[in-house]
Amino acid sequence: MTAFLMKTDQLTFEKAYENLQTIKPEAKMNEGFEWQLKLYQFMGCEVDTSSAIYKQYRLQKVTEKYPELQNLPQELFAVDPITVSQGSKDEVLYKCRKCRRSLFRSSSILDHNEGSGPIAFAHKRLAPSLVPVTGSQAQCTSYFIEPVQWMEPALLGVMNGQLLCPKCNAKLGSFNWYGDQCSCGRWITPAFQIHKNRVDEMKVLLVLGPQTRKT
Repeated sequence: MTAFLMKTDQLTFEKAYENLQTIKPEAKMNEGFEWQLKLYQFMGCEVDTSSAIYKQYRLQKVTEKYPELQNLPQELFAVDPITVSQGSKDEVLYKCRKCRRSLFRSSSILDHNEGSGPIAFAHKRLAPSLVPVTGSQAQCTSYFIEPVQWMEPALLGVMNGQLLCPKCNAKLGSFNWYGDQCSCGRWITPAFQIHKNRVDEMKVLLVLGPQTRKT
């Protein structure tokens, strides 16, 4: 009923839940369902399975539903770009810098808010008092993406490991179902990261044809 009130009356989760408790004072909500409704609000009261935040939420639930990380549902994996001839005209294709094998599309990137920069890593230093509190924000040096079909053999039954190019075996990055910290300081859970300096991006322009730009 809370979701119904949110959508039909365009209410925030807090207001809709408040109205529900006015009608049914005994109404209680567990933490998991509350989080889902807040996610629903963030997506504009629509279930958008292509949304980065929805994909991240779905990935976070994997270790709960599949603790042994076996027989993962295929819909969890983005389509391998080499199996489809063309994506959206607005998408960017990312290729292995060494062998040029297509790896993922921009629609698979799970954007995140920038972390607090160097101060976020203070707990890893021997003398944290020497870490400056102010200063420029560290930039993200990796792309955090949803799993792609070519990663499946490496991910099954393993909590963390390296991500290698499926064609030339060049090291591209790493994964960790428990999460990992971006260079900007933000913690991402789970984390499937591809280092930017290991890939090139290609955007197909309708007039000029394919153009490649190193990142």
